[in-house]
Amino acid sequence: MARDTLTQEHIVLTAIELLDEEGLEGLNMRSLGKRLNSAATAVYWHVKNKDNLVLLCGDHVWHEVALPDPAAVGWRAAATTLATGLHAMLGRHPWLVPAFGTYLFYGPGKARYDDLCLAVYEEAGFTGPEADRAAATVFTFVLGSALGSAATASLNRRLGRDGGDPDELIAQTMAKATEVAQRFPRLRARLEAPESLEYASGPERTFEFGLQMLLGGLEAELAGRGAR
Repeated sequence: MARDTLTQEHIVLTAIELLDEEGLEGLNMRSLGKRLNSAATAVYWHVKNKDNLVLLCGDHVWHEVALPDPAAVGWRAAATTLATGLHAMLGRHPWLVPAFGTYLFYGPGKARYDDLCLAVYEEAGFTGPEADRAAATVFTFVLGSALGSAATASLNRRLGRDGGDPDELIAQTMAKATEVAQRFPRLRARLEAPESLEYASGPERTFEFGLQMLLGGLEAELAGRGAR
């Protein structure tokens, strides 16, 4: 693809596809240029460097999160929609989770999300810096909850590059972890209980439970203020 037919949007969309498949470590201008059927040097006419490209990609995917109307659905339902939408987006783009450790993301996509988060917690009754802290608390929980799927995606890529069978290697590791856990009474009891299989196969339920407990705590704090 010639330099003058490339657009920044096309480059960003292609880079997101590459990031989704190969992770941060797999993104470089040469591999991106190959996907674009263009010389790597042509990409630099539209993005400054890899860091700039990651920031553009990170902000672009933020537009995937639907924005509810807190005045129409209530603050807690809106907060749930925002958090679950963000969690799902991070699941589709697991490279974004570790990227928070090395990039400071900003842009209109993230800003629209952040602005509505503040509106939601102000609608709930938090004011000033409290609304910022409430929004940051929920965001931190969502990001932490997405770590598992991001780590699994990264591990599968690494094991695949090493030439092994990811499923087999993970199964071997889990067997060793189970052997260690058997020495501890509470872990052993959970491994032997039927509910442990339900927990292991239902991480989404754990996320939903934690989110509602967190939002319930914020709601209780506001209710407690009114009772005093």
